[in-house]
Amino acid sequence: MIASTARETRLRIAAINSYYGDSHILRDVSLEIGAGETVALLGRNGVGKTTTLKSIVGWVRPRTGSVTLDGRELMGCDMMTIARAGVALVPEERRIFTNLTVAENLKLAQVTARAPGWTLDHVYEKFPRLRERLTHKGDEISGGEKQMLAIARALLQDVKVLLLDEPTEGLAPLVVREVESVIREIKAAGITTLLVEQNLYSALAVADRCYIIDQGEIKFEGTPEQVRGDEELRRRYLHV
Repeated sequence: MIASTARETRLRIAAINSYYGDSHILRDVSLEIGAGETVALLGRNGVGKTTTLKSIVGWVRPRTGSVTLDGRELMGCDMMTIARAGVALVPEERRIFTNLTVAENLKLAQVTARAPGWTLDHVYEKFPRLRERLTHKGDEISGGEKQMLAIARALLQDVKVLLLDEPTEGLAPLVVREVESVIREIKAAGITTLLVEQNLYSALAVADRCYIIDQGEIKFEGTPEQVRGDEELRRRYLHV
C-alpha cells in the first residue's frame, strides 16, 4: 500500500460495511480521494464497485463505518442532504429524462441546483455535441451523447465530488475517447472524481490513482503504472 495522496483529502471512506438484506457486500472498505484528484475503483463485475458508490450517496446505507466530505460526516444523512453537500452520482443507467429535450434536461438541472455550478455556456464549450442536439429528446440521442448529458447535468450543480459509474459502458471506441476527454476536463476544472469502470485501460488513461476491490474488500491501492506493469495483479483481480 502507498500513501493515498499529498493533497488535502476531500472524500474519505473508512471501514464501511454494506449489506443487501443478509448478504454482506462491502467488508471494511476504506479509500481516500484528494481534492481535485481522479481515482478509479477497479474490479470484476459483482465485486462491490457500484455498491461502494451507492453507499457514499446513501442509496445503500452502510451499517458501520464512516463517509466524510471535507471532514463532515455524511453517514446517516439522507440522499438529498448528501447531494446538497456537493456529492453527485452519475449512475450507469444515466437516468436522463428521455421525454424531454437536451435543452430541457439541462435547464431542469439548473433549476433544481442547490447552488450554481458550471454555466450553460461552459457546458456547451466542453460538450459541443450537446449544443448540436439541444432540440432532440433524450431518446433520440446516442449512448455517448446520453452519457455526456448525464455528466453535464451534474456539473451544472455545485459539485465537489463526482461519482461516475461505468461511464464508457456500451460505447464505441471513438466515443470512449470523447468521454475520457470529458473526464480530463472535469479534472482540469478541479472537481474530485471517483470513477468505477470495467474498461480497465480507459480508467488507467484518466486516473491519478487506483483501488482494486474483490469480493467486497479493497485488495490494492496504487498508481495506473503499477497496474499496467503487474500482470499477476491484473490476472488475479481484473481479467475475466
